[in-house]
Amino acid sequence: MHVPGVEAGRVPIIRVWCGTLTLVRLPPNLRRMPDTVFALDHLQAIVGRFAGRRLLVLGDLMLDHYLWGRCERISPEAPVPVVEISKETSSLGGAGNVAANLAALGAEPVLVGLVGDDARAQQLFDVFTARGVATRTVVRDATRPTTMKTRIIAHSQQVVRADWESRADVTGAALEALLATLEREMPKCDGMIVSDYGKGVITLPVLERAIGLARARRIPISVDPKESHLDAYRGVSIVTPNQLEAGYMMAQRITDDASLMSVGWGLQKRLDAECALVTRGADGMSLFEKSGRYTHLPTVAREVFDVTGAGDTVVSVVAVALAAGADYPEACYLANHAAGVVIREVGTATCSPAQLMASLTGVLPRE
Repeated sequence: MHVPGVEAGRVPIIRVWCGTLTLVRLPPNLRRMPDTVFALDHLQAIVGRFAGRRLLVLGDLMLDHYLWGRCERISPEAPVPVVEISKETSSLGGAGNVAANLAALGAEPVLVGLVGDDARAQQLFDVFTARGVATRTVVRDATRPTTMKTRIIAHSQQVVRADWESRADVTGAALEALLATLEREMPKCDGMIVSDYGKGVITLPVLERAIGLARARRIPISVDPKESHLDAYRGVSIVTPNQLEAGYMMAQRITDDASLMSVGWGLQKRLDAECALVTRGADGMSLFEKSGRYTHLPTVAREVFDVTGAGDTVVSVVAVALAAGADYPEACYLANHAAGVVIREVGTATCSPAQLMASLTGVLPRE
């Protein structure tokens, strides 16, 4: 059968966007994908431009502290297990994990957040240094503790968690220092990520200043949102909630395609964002763009060991890809592959450019 507009011997591919069919030719380095098709060499070029991109990371910094051991008896003092500790580890949580993901991708994260003036702050800084993340733009606030979550693990099961934190909104001299840091650093950046974990850094004054500065410079704004500040994110480039968060934000649980469409488009319109990306675990990702384009990205993960921190990886890759010249579907496609890499690891993990390239090649091999 002859398809009008396609030369004999060329294989057409159908691309589906919002119910409309667009006929495109299939270059030799492409493969059939369920909903959309991307050129491998173009994606690789975007990843190659990650290096040196400067991303401002605004959000809550925290240290994830782990005590590992075994339990063989109950305490005689109270009906609780006694865990004999054999190992102690620490990793970055919150916006710190976003920064670690950016550093692993070759980008330069510029951290704007708070720590206390305490020993835990130095512990946190030591982990940042080990991950290649600079801390010169982090503000110290002696009135609040450095956020740390200590988890006691016995036989691979979490027994208890102890939190050092303050969830009070930042005020006073610390607030002024945060705003001054935003004013100083934003002009030097190629994009901004807001990582809101509800620990007091992301407040209306901080958001208004940060979003205003970024929009004035026309740099992309990527947000991993919290419901409490939802309407303050109006006009950002992209929000990246997971399925449960998105449903909660729109007061509608996502249970099928109809509710997904209602929540996804509703969130995009409510925020007047350029797009909303709803991450859906085993069901992949769904991207809703202001232009009316809808893109579904099936999951690429073959094995899932731990989804901890996967949302940080997604927003990090989306942000750095946009800064490197990707459009929204391309940025989300790359983030989908990076998430597939990190969930194969136990605990918070990061994805390197080499790992991302390997994942892309595994799905889109060259002929």
